[in-house]
Amino acid sequence: MNTVELNKIRKSYDDFVAVDDLSLTIRPGEVYGLLGPNGAGKTSTLRMMIGITVPDSGMVTLFGEPLRRAHAQRLGYLPEERGLYKKMKVLDQLVFLGQLKGMSAHDATQRAQQWCERLSLTEWTGKKVEELSKGMQQKVQFIGALVHDPQFVVMDEPFSGLDPSSAVVLKDAFLELKKAGKTLLFSTHRMDTAERLCDSICLINHGRAVLEGDLGKIKAGYGMRNVQIKYEGDAQFLHDAKLVQSFNDYGNYVEVRLAAGADPQELLRAAASGARLTKFELMEPSLEEIFIEAVGKANA
Repeated sequence: MNTVELNKIRKSYDDFVAVDDLSLTIRPGEVYGLLGPNGAGKTSTLRMMIGITVPDSGMVTLFGEPLRRAHAQRLGYLPEERGLYKKMKVLDQLVFLGQLKGMSAHDATQRAQQWCERLSLTEWTGKKVEELSKGMQQKVQFIGALVHDPQFVVMDEPFSGLDPSSAVVLKDAFLELKKAGKTLLFSTHRMDTAERLCDSICLINHGRAVLEGDLGKIKAGYGMRNVQIKYEGDAQFLHDAKLVQSFNDYGNYVEVRLAAGADPQELLRAAASGARLTKFELMEPSLEEIFIEAVGKANA
């Protein structure tokens, strides 16, 4: 039984089509990334998936059943825009959110305190939300989505606005939830974050799915056409159109996209003939490169 199935869902606002016949499947226990640029339709999709809005057409299925209000008890939702009560104390707010999901005040307090300790917020539980930094508020909202121990956690841009250390703490908590068997879905326009965390993805652009499925299989389908090279000396080999489709120079190294049909061994020989190489490594294309290529094909 899949955690989520979307079957050709569509959502329009006046003449603007936000989501256009989108289908995807999320399996139990996986980390799923809903990816795309700002305005691609990610938030509109999440809102339909958890029942905040209703699709104009198509079907949303959760836990093997058509979406219904009772599923809310098994869902956790972290919106992109903070929805906290600024004048309310942190612990009081988390207990209140737990009670809204059917928890007793005692159980909600225990769970909230455990998560606050895990995310280094214990000393702030008696403070009002407005006294916290944006990063701390994001942590509070993260706990609010989890306090009732949901089976399926939906997060809209969860790493937005976090400093690097807070992002690491949140990422570690994310992985703990996965180990506990939770199904996790997050949206982001940060392809590098998704590449590190996701089992499966859906790349969307202008409300339509460009790629959907297992991330490893998607990347394998694009082959080993990237080469990372560190060198000193002549870089003439980078301008051989028979071998090199494109390249990005990062100063310390260069990433080369092989031309169609090019043999990496030929590139190695060409590079070594005029430069001293300290690294020559075949690599999978990044998720960002795959997205750009897939969008280009879809728009062609």
